[in-house]
Amino acid sequence: MAYIPYVPPERIPEQDSVGDTDNILRIHGVHSRCIPLHHDFFRELMYAPGPLTRAQRETIAVVVSGANDCHY
Repeated sequence: MAYIPYVPPERIPEQDSVGDTDNILRIHGVHSRCIPLHHDFFRELMYAPGPLTRAQRETIAVVVSGANDCHY
């Protein structure tokens, strides 16, 4: 798996900060304009109305992360 360094929160420009310091968002710090886009995408996938419950969506995310050998 590729390694992308985490960007410290203080190095992320204020206009790109979403108030969340999860590692997946800190990785986007290498191109910080993507942070709000990723955050909005995640919120849409996990919280918008749809046929799956939030628990089912989280379960799918955990299984996919495990299959991809992600540790977060």
